[in-house]
Amino acid sequence: MTAGVRVRVPASTANLGAGFDALGLALGLHDVIEVRRAPSGLAVTVTGEGADDVPRDESNLVVRALRAACDRLGFDPGGLAMTCANVIPHARGLGSSAAAIVGGIAAAHGLAGKPLDDDALHLAAEFEGHADNVAASLLGGLVVAWCEPGPRFRAARVEPHPDLRPVAIVPSEESATHVTRGLLPAVVPHADAAFAAGRAALAVHALAARPDLLLPATADTLHQDYREKAWPRTLRVVRELRALGVAAAVSGAGPTVLAFTTDGRVPAGVDLTGFTATPLSVDRAGVRVDPLD
Repeated sequence: MTAGVRVRVPASTANLGAGFDALGLALGLHDVIEVRRAPSGLAVTVTGEGADDVPRDESNLVVRALRAACDRLGFDPGGLAMTCANVIPHARGLGSSAAAIVGGIAAAHGLAGKPLDDDALHLAAEFEGHADNVAASLLGGLVVAWCEPGPRFRAARVEPHPDLRPVAIVPSEESATHVTRGLLPAVVPHADAAFAAGRAALAVHALAARPDLLLPATADTLHQDYREKAWPRTLRVVRELRALGVAAAVSGAGPTVLAFTTDGRVPAGVDLTGFTATPLSVDRAGVRVDPLD
């Protein structure tokens, strides 16, 4: 057991075009969580993103994930003193909830002196409902996620190409995943499903080995257009970028746009009124857990 841990967990972008609930990429934007064991009680301090809204009690998502992981590990941490320094924007499609879940689970494993494993991934995906974002935050790099009968969530990591230059184009408004999922149809045309299968497979190849193929690889007919009324400005930016030859897609459930540029810059001619463009690196390490002094 460890008296305290510091957890550094990356943001993530999911779908990457047609890879709905299957593809994720870790990004170089990190929340930091410090947790110390205490004689009793729970004390939570939150700074940065969501500081005015995030609960400070047992309903806090980091705390809930930590408690669930401790239960799975058969470990009672006792009281907890936690500080969360949040940088990942909330409700913007950059995996803030996944980072909170992974951060809590990683903290539990660190306090218990246990390595992160496939059970940690499965638990995180149970919280999130799918594994793409949590797998990216947990493993780093590019991930391909799936669910086996049981159900059992799984993911495989793929090393991303070193030339990837993602830019997160973040609007001021927020978006709720449960709302945008509600806009998706129960069935899609067979042709759209076939298109999505081909482009999702191409996206893995492009992100790992052929960035020059990212424009066709990030095309989508499966989910983005159906959710346009939730964030019309987001789809306008995606289309303007793609018309200029820049690979762009909605990041996760939106409303952020994820663009792959050659130099980390959005080309002139794209109307970014109401958006903030932030060049980001690809996080290749995933969640990091270190003991506190």
